[in-house]
Amino acid sequence: MTRPSAPYLRGQRIDPRGITGQETVADLVENAFLAYNAGRLREGCQLFTQRMLEPEVTVGMTLTGAMTPAGLGMSCLIPLMEAGFVDWVISTGANLYHDAHFALGLAMHRGTPTADDVELRDKGVVRIYDVFFDYSVLLSTDRFIRDVSAREEFQRPMSSAEYHYLLGGYVRERERALGLTRRSVLAAAHELEVPLYTSSPGDSSIGMNVAEQALAGSKLRFDVSADVNETAAIVLEAKRTQGKSGVLIVGGGSPKNFMLQTEPQIQEVLGIDERGHDYFLQMTDARPDTGGLSGATPAEAVSWGKIDPDQLPGTVVIYGDNSIALPVLTAYAKARHADRPLKRLYGRREAMMARLLEEYRAALEFRDRRAEESLSHMHPGAGGAETVARR
Repeated sequence: MTRPSAPYLRGQRIDPRGITGQETVADLVENAFLAYNAGRLREGCQLFTQRMLEPEVTVGMTLTGAMTPAGLGMSCLIPLMEAGFVDWVISTGANLYHDAHFALGLAMHRGTPTADDVELRDKGVVRIYDVFFDYSVLLSTDRFIRDVSAREEFQRPMSSAEYHYLLGGYVRERERALGLTRRSVLAAAHELEVPLYTSSPGDSSIGMNVAEQALAGSKLRFDVSADVNETAAIVLEAKRTQGKSGVLIVGGGSPKNFMLQTEPQIQEVLGIDERGHDYFLQMTDARPDTGGLSGATPAEAVSWGKIDPDQLPGTVVIYGDNSIALPVLTAYAKARHADRPLKRLYGRREAMMARLLEEYRAALEFRDRRAEESLSHMHPGAGGAETVARR
């Protein structure tokens, strides 16, 4: 006779081997990360390597928090991109700005979070928690960005991916001129053709310097509509080529929403038939009970159409410090999965946009009819856009 508790006791027994000091990171994760937040980190590592890195999955990554100032661009992001484990990225502009320091030969130093900030300001030292750098690092990077952005090829509206691709080429040149290698995400993404988007282009020192140039007559403008449509096109392309879409969310904030809104853009706004992202892996310290997007769970995202409801088993949220979790995930993936062929999505943007446009035009009649029916259910007797306008 089956005991009533049996269905709940099917998980592996907790019976780890003693740690010897000879374990690899991957061994440690599998043997000792068995419960609580460590258990979620193990589940996240296994979801990433066993399912998200299958050949047919296009992996989009978001990046928030001061990751690159702490060196995580060099230690984690570049290896993930080089291995074909990350195909496209949505980052805060700040992470890409601080990433450039390293390629320009500008030093970031370990410091202390208990320093006297008034004294640091007086001495010309900038602090990001326990990372210190000289104020001149900002001024030098600003000058580089302004000089590059003033070039003729930048004098037009463009998506943030195109801007970062062009900027990354110049960052790579400077990196090589200084005899440096693998210092910059911008430079690596340029070489690997990994599109880098920024969900809020004006919200960083890169955007601030571009804004300064606008005062001087520059024609450079960030085309945010292109960003919205190109990112949606990447996801649609993954689905329409018998593939899947996986999202690796480091942190939360605007990049998280910009990544996940690709599906509502496809389904809700464009009217194209789709189901949602297939895999969702988030690392965060944000709680879900405050109502903020950063802590919103994948289950909640299902209600928006962001996540395919049939794929909820393919979702994990890791609660913890991303400066710990991301290196562990990177080491685990590198140890447990072979490199994947590069998708080089940057060079495929035009073709992907053509598919999106074709399906959008085909879905217009359905989308408008659906909207009209929805309005009539909510407001019986309402007569479409003209009636709404009169209200």
